[in-house]
Formats: sequence, structure tokens, C-alpha cells
Amino acid sequence: MSEPAIVRNSSLDQSLEEARFIYADKRPETRRIHEEACESMPGGNTRTVLYHGPFPLRALKGKGAFITDVDGHEYLNLLGEYTAGVFGHSNPEIVRELKNTLDCGLNLGAQNAGEPKLASLVTQRFPAIEKVRFTNSGTEANLMALSTARVFTNRKDVMVFCGGYHGGLLYFGGDGLPINAPFPYVVAAYNDFDATRGLIAAHAETLACVIVEPMLGSSGCIPGKPEFLQMLRDETERAGALLIFDEVMTSRFGRHGASDLLGITPDMMTLGKWVGGGMSFGAFGGRSDIMDIYDPTKPGTLPHAGTFNNNVLSMSGGVAALSSAFTSDKAEALHTRGERIRERLNDLFESHGVALFASGSGSLMNIHPVNGPVSSVDDIAGGDERIKELLFLDLLDRGIYVAKRGFIALSLAVSDDDLDRFVSALDDIISVRRLLLPVRAGQ
Repeated sequence: MSEPAIVRNSSLDQSLEEARFIYADKRPETRRIHEEACESMPGGNTRTVLYHGPFPLRALKGKGAFITDVDGHEYLNLLGEYTAGVFGHSNPEIVRELKNTLDCGLNLGAQNAGEPKLASLVTQRFPAIEKVRFTNSGTEANLMALSTARVFTNRKDVMVFCGGYHGGLLYFGGDGLPINAPFPYVVAAYNDFDATRGLIAAHAETLACVIVEPMLGSSGCIPGKPEFLQMLRDETERAGALLIFDEVMTSRFGRHGASDLLGITPDMMTLGKWVGGGMSFGAFGGRSDIMDIYDPTKPGTLPHAGTFNNNVLSMSGGVAALSSAFTSDKAEALHTRGERIRERLNDLFESHGVALFASGSGSLMNIHPVNGPVSSVDDIAGGDERIKELLFLDLLDRGIYVAKRGFIALSLAVSDDDLDRFVSALDDIISVRRLLLPVRAGQ
């Protein structure tokens, strides 16, 4: 467990208020639009993760690795649309395919030529997926995967993990959400070998599946220990339950996703975000014998509906993404770049003697106001959220956009010079805010 950090200066609240004032003062048009939005949307918002005070950033346009807000401020975008934007904002290969598709018309109401092309590319790219079906989002893909596992095994229980996020109706931070889908859940502790093994054994007769992110994404980019994930593979096989890897985020890792990097083959795997070329997209797939319960040519199989499961924009965008825009070679190179920049960040934090730590894997990372290492949500529970917000606002003031929670998702459009600028900006912020930041253990 990470050592607790101690904030050195009680003027943190005052500094944060000043940073909020500077943010608001520079964005009158953003404020105006937000106030207008509040008249028709609760809190002026329809996507909670993007909300932050005093009112959220509102983008007008994007190109390459940069976005411009409605007040004309330009930012280096290191948020990467929470992994969906791995291509940047104007990848020419994807844009070209989408324009060609638009010229052929939308909402055709029939099977189209893009479906088998994308399905073939998906099964070639991800060895765990022998057959695949498409959905409209990662949330929907995970709901379908869980329901499929329960039907296939004729069991009811679903094992999830503290801090897990599998979509808007499958969030298990804290005590979970009251709007979560009403499956009977068994909640385990991430990276806890003995307790999780015991829970699987205790529920072996009723456990349909274990769904796990190879790296907890929304809870702070906390990688699963390879031995822990292998234990899940071994124990689910012993119990007759299915192992589902939620790779909506981690499918960008290496050449073939996290499961291939780990050398672990789950029974099912879910995808989303980038695999549809940045369009609305999700997918669930896995072993042929499991997925064949949706084969309409066979008696007694189940329907799987969705008007836009095969929408032509997602199909063409996905084909461009997997065949040219984000090939396995490009994915491996981006993964390596991410490993290097995270190492640079942690070296920077150590050199300043501050309790900041960048957790993650490959091109996805999260900065936490704690001492490392981080292997569970308990390790980051003591982090001061005010520090995260101050770093977020200070970076925005320097023209760099990350998530308020400290999340970063690199895109192909981000250059080495851009990353140098980011590290330099953090170096400057830490120097200016040094007396406000938590002290590294032993300093």
C-alpha cells in the first residue's frame, strides 16, 4: 500500500480558488454557453466525466493533437477522448473513409459490405476473439457479454472488482452506483490473490463469469498484476465460469491488446472506442461455441438487436482504423512511447521530492498525489483531490488539456516535442507550487 502523503502548506485552498478565478475570467463565452445549457440539461451536462468547476471546458474544434475552445484558447490535447481519440482529431485515412461513406448515404437498413471487413480485421487483430458481434458502445458490449455468459453457463452470479468500470451502468467505485444493471454481483478486491481465489471457490456453483479490466482505467490506471490475472484464468476454468476481459481501453496496448501482452486468453473480450475509428462503437466476442448462441441460422439461438450495430460510419471508420490508421506496428510504437513518458514523469516527481506518481501502462496513465507504487484503489484513496484540480487548472493555463482526475491518453498525433512541452510545463508547475504539494516519503 502506498505511503500517505502530507500537504505542506495550508494555503492550498486559497491557491485553488485563485486558479478557478483565472480560469473563469479567461472564458466568458464558455461561461455564457454553460449558463444557457443549464436551462435544458441538468447541470448543463450530459456526460458527467467531462464536468468540472467552476464550469467545464467547451471545445469548438480540433485538429491533429490540438483543440480550440469557444473562447479561442488552444490546448495540446493529452486527454485523447478517454482513449477513443487515439488517432488525434483529423486522421486523414479515417476522414477520407468517412467522407466516402457519407457520399453513399446513411441508415441503409440492410447488411453492408463494411461489416465482414471489420469483423475479419477484429478477429485477426485480437486472438481471443474467434467470432464477434458489434454494438453501439463499450457499455452495451459489456452488458451483452455478461448476459451472454449467464445464458451460456446457465448460472447467475457475476464477479466484478472494486474500482472496476465497465460502462455507465456497470461502475464499482466505492459502493457502486444505484443505477447499475441489476445483476447479482460478487465484488472482489483487485490484485488481491487470496481473497479473490476464495470468493471464486465459494461461489463456484453459481458463478457465471468474472469480468475484469487488465488495467483499472477509470479508477486511476492501475495495472493488474500478471500473476493475479493468470490466477483468474486458472480459477475460472476450475469453477466452470467464463473469464471476460474488458479491453475497451486496453485493446490499444501492444500489437494485439493486453491479453496478448500478458499471454492470457480469456473466454470473451469486449472492445469499444477506437476500434470503430472514433465513431460510436462497441463489440463483444470470444470463443466460437459461446458466440454461436447468436447464430440466426441455428435453431434455438438468441436474437441480438440494435439499429446501429452495423451503422456504416462505424464500420468504415473501424476498417480504416484497423487496416491503416492504427496498425499493430503503430500500436506497439505508441505503447513504447507511453512507457517512456511515464518513466520521465516519475523521474521528474522524484527529482523534486514531491509525492506525485504516474501509474498506468503504455499510452494510458494517471497522475496521483501519492507515493507509489499503486496496485489498488486503496493505494490512492488518501490522495488530495485539490492537488489534482490545481494541476489540472495550471496545465490548462499553460495550454495543456488532461482530465481533472489526472488521466492521460496519448494519441498518434502527439509528437515528441509535444511531450517535451508537457514535461517542461509540469516541471514549471511543481517549481511554482512546490510548497503546496505533498512531500515524498523520506524527503
